[in-house]
Amino acid sequence: MQDSVVEIRVVSPIVTKGFRKVADLRALEYPGIKVSHSQITAGPGSIESEFEAALSVPGTIAEAIKAQNEGIHAVIIDCMGDPGLRPSREAVTIPVLGPCETGMHLAAMLGHRFSVLTVMRRLRASFENTAAVAGLSTKLASVRSVDIPVLELEEDLDRTKAMLIKEGIRAVEEDGAEALVFGCTGLMGCALALREGLLARGIDVPVVDPIPAAISVAAALVRSNLAHSKLTFPQPPEKQLLGYDYIHLPMSLAAE
Repeated sequence: MQDSVVEIRVVSPIVTKGFRKVADLRALEYPGIKVSHSQITAGPGSIESEFEAALSVPGTIAEAIKAQNEGIHAVIIDCMGDPGLRPSREAVTIPVLGPCETGMHLAAMLGHRFSVLTVMRRLRASFENTAAVAGLSTKLASVRSVDIPVLELEEDLDRTKAMLIKEGIRAVEEDGAEALVFGCTGLMGCALALREGLLARGIDVPVVDPIPAAISVAAALVRSNLAHSKLTFPQPPEKQLLGYDYIHLPMSLAAE
């Protein structure tokens, strides 16, 4: 893959049309990296709970399989709940990245402890659970929220950015965070404003914007010929899936 174009598919696990603008994803392309987009056709309008995340999983798995069948080299799930991450890794052999898991590991590399800046207070347990599964509980300083629903983030972008700066400062000064990571992929593109707001306060910490970061990590994995372990994510057995006729495991993947 050293000299070939790496094709990455960003899968939005929500049904709201236009929330993820393709132009914004294309802006993340660079030489040798091509980014495409798809989204599920049945599921939640946005994801702000475990309930909604669960409803998005079948469609997300189907989109991951479709991406592999189309020759895509890696998949990124466009939600910080990482819905369907582990089952999608079982279903395909190409790298599948969750922006939450990826973003947390990067933040832990860049600072001793990190905080997650998310949308709603109710998501705190989900992020703490993700950190625990990833082995990063001791690195997680806090989870702070701006208390703005996902689908309202862009209605007043100045307010959203101001709240991010406010909670980012509190995460550093009160919680001991030394790196920050967005807790919603709907905040993509706000990292520069947050960095500038923190620097104005004399705070110089990295801000991880999970989707751009995950695209770079996915490209690095593909170019390094790396993907998830099939001992950790074994191939599922082929059997009847009643009501899920749209999910077809590649024949080469079905476990005996």
